[in-house]
Amino acid sequence: MTAIPAYTPRQRMLNAYLGQWSDCRVVAPEFWYYLPARLMGLDMVTFATQVPHWKALQETFRHYQTEGWGIVAPTEPNPNVETTSTFESIGKGRYQQRTTIRTRHGTLTDCRMYDVKEPSWHVERPIKNLAQDYDAWLETAFPPLELMDFTEVHNALQTVGEDYLLEVMVGGMFFDFMAQPMGMEEGIMALVDHEERYVALQQRFCEYMAEKTRLICEQTADAPIFIASSWSCASLMGPRLWRRWDMPGVKAIVDEAHRHGRLVHIHYHGKIMDNLPDLIATGVDCICPFERPPGGDVTDLALVRRMLGGAITMNGNVHTVEGLIRGRPADVERQVQEIGEAFAGEPRLIVGTGDQVGGETPDENIYAMIEATRRLPNR
Repeated sequence: MTAIPAYTPRQRMLNAYLGQWSDCRVVAPEFWYYLPARLMGLDMVTFATQVPHWKALQETFRHYQTEGWGIVAPTEPNPNVETTSTFESIGKGRYQQRTTIRTRHGTLTDCRMYDVKEPSWHVERPIKNLAQDYDAWLETAFPPLELMDFTEVHNALQTVGEDYLLEVMVGGMFFDFMAQPMGMEEGIMALVDHEERYVALQQRFCEYMAEKTRLICEQTADAPIFIASSWSCASLMGPRLWRRWDMPGVKAIVDEAHRHGRLVHIHYHGKIMDNLPDLIATGVDCICPFERPPGGDVTDLALVRRMLGGAITMNGNVHTVEGLIRGRPADVERQVQEIGEAFAGEPRLIVGTGDQVGGETPDENIYAMIEATRRLPNR
């Protein structure tokens, strides 16, 4: 009898993206900020400012002996912009980072809050008045691609090796890109009130992201391309606006990546079912995280499997709150079993989480998720 070869965590992830079997079912909890910081004994400020994220993930995946994915991105110098920042304590475990951005079209300011217990968040964004600040922001929005620096990307890919699947982030989707400097609500209003301006910006964005994808593919080997998401999802902007504004950029990235033989992984939080046909139409290779209610709307995994049609990998679906935080190991095992039964005989499956694993998650529930996945039938 021929022995089944053992695979590395990275190889198992890639096999799942490609629709190929490995030596066991693939499990990849989304360890992002909270769990790595807890494992390393660091507060969130130290974690965010002193530890390379890809390195923290490497330690975490090694500790739990599981598969996983993470991201790294090239740095993007912009000689047309001068940026200065200050970072100071404001007491009670909080810090403020104030940034001044000087351009030929004006000066912008930005402020971010850091807390020892939580990931950082914006308290002030660069665009305060669209008419006055748009041209200055536009100067910052498209750094010259020929100046992209891949030093950290190459170092990270080499250091991580086979420990997990490190992907190169090309960026976010269009709505996240245009709304980030002003906030989600203001971004929606800007699309409504200045559609002609943003149609032109969308075209430029699609061309820029395709070219950026090309350069990433030429400068790196084998790593999948990652498309990020924050507000760009049906839960926040609705399925129609996502289809209108975000889908073309995703398609441009995927088409260019596939021309270079690269895989594409897209992150899409919240409710997904209304946009799942659109995501499938873009040709992405892996979608995550297929959240259960109330955050998401995935209630029929068999339907998801039929819609994906064996052409796209499903990653996710274990509930991070009701399963991993509030539940018991048996509850986590039941969710894993539901996923396994729905995707029985389908190699394009990664048992993942519906969001990042919370810092208060008991280790016994994390191990229950991993061990239950390992017990699923393989093939």
